[in-house]
Amino acid sequence: MTDTPRREGADHPSGFTHLDGSGAARMVDVSQKTVSARTATASGRVLLGPEAVAALRGGGVPKGDALAVARIAGIQAAKRTPDLVPLCHPIAVHGVDVDLTVVDAGVDIRATVRTADRTGVEMEALTCVMAAALGLVDMVKAIDPAAEVTGVRVEEKTGGRKGHWRRGD
Repeated sequence: MTDTPRREGADHPSGFTHLDGSGAARMVDVSQKTVSARTATASGRVLLGPEAVAALRGGGVPKGDALAVARIAGIQAAKRTPDLVPLCHPIAVHGVDVDLTVVDAGVDIRATVRTADRTGVEMEALTCVMAAALGLVDMVKAIDPAAEVTGVRVEEKTGGRKGHWRRGD
């Protein structure tokens, strides 16, 4: 073990930044990176059968307001991402928006996470979508045990060294 801080670049011949010279996993040192405003938007869908969709649209979910529970689950998860993703940096999450839209096939989920920090919030946005999806599945599983989480992905990010990126650009 050394007291020398690691630089951002990889020491491993593969070039992977999360491996040290011996191939062991490590957290990348971002202390020298500049703080900047950063956002990430992720999306996903919970596929549901017609009965569950009707219950969501009509307020008939036996456990209560499934969409509200899913929204809160997503927000909580965004704030706790480093507890769930081993090499994810703990950062200040400054804002989280979670939109849930009931569609004929289920529920579309879109989450945007914002920070001003040294590293991005893509993992927080993805974790937010996954937790919102799981919260929703938990709320409707008695109606639709075949509920399926699908299509979780980053849609857009801003800030940092690479700047703006949008899926499809």
